[in-house]
Amino acid sequence: MDERLERFIRTKLRNAGKQFEEAREAYETGRAPAEFDLPTDEEGRAKIVCRRHADRRAVEIDAEGRPACFDADHPDCRGCAEDVREGVVETW
Repeated sequence: MDERLERFIRTKLRNAGKQFEEAREAYETGRAPAEFDLPTDEEGRAKIVCRRHADRRAVEIDAEGRPACFDADHPDCRGCAEDVREGVVETW
C-alpha cells in the first residue's frame, strides 16, 4: 500500500477515535445545567414556557436537560426536554 495512503488512513482513524472518546465521555458525564444557556430568575431557575400547560415557569433543570416538572409519560414533556438539550426551548 502507498505510504501516503497508509498515513492518511491512520490519521483519519486516530481522529475518529478521539471524537468517539469525547462523545463517550460527554454521554457518561452528562451536560451541566449551566451549559444549557437559558435565561434564569434571581434564584438560578431556568425561565421556560411549558409546552404541556402553555404557561411561563421558572424551574430547575437537571444535568440531563429535564425540567423539574418533567413527566416522562407525556409527549409534550419529552419534547420540552429535547428542546432544552438542543437549545431551542421557548423562554421568557
